[in-house]
Amino acid sequence: MEAAANTFGAGVVLLTRPQCHLCEDARRVVDRVTGDLGLTWREVSVAEVPSLGERFAEELPVLFIDGVQRDFWSIDEGRLRRLLA
Repeated sequence: MEAAANTFGAGVVLLTRPQCHLCEDARRVVDRVTGDLGLTWREVSVAEVPSLGERFAEELPVLFIDGVQRDFWSIDEGRLRRLLA
C-alpha cells in the first residue's frame, strides 16, 4: 500500500482500467461528488502503471484519498461524501 501512497499522493485518485463498466460508474460518482464539493480528482489507468494493475487487478476500480485506499469495485456515493466532508 505504501507504493500506492507514493504514487498517488494527496487528493482524490481513481484507479481504473480500460473497458471496465464498474470504472465508468465510479467515474460518474467521483465526478459528481467532487464537483458538488468543489474538489478536483484525477484518474490513473493501470495501463499507465502496470505494477498497480498487478497489485489491484481484482479490486478495480479503486478509490484513494490522500494515498489511502478507501473504496473499491462499486464506489458508494454516500460513503465518498462522508469521507470528503
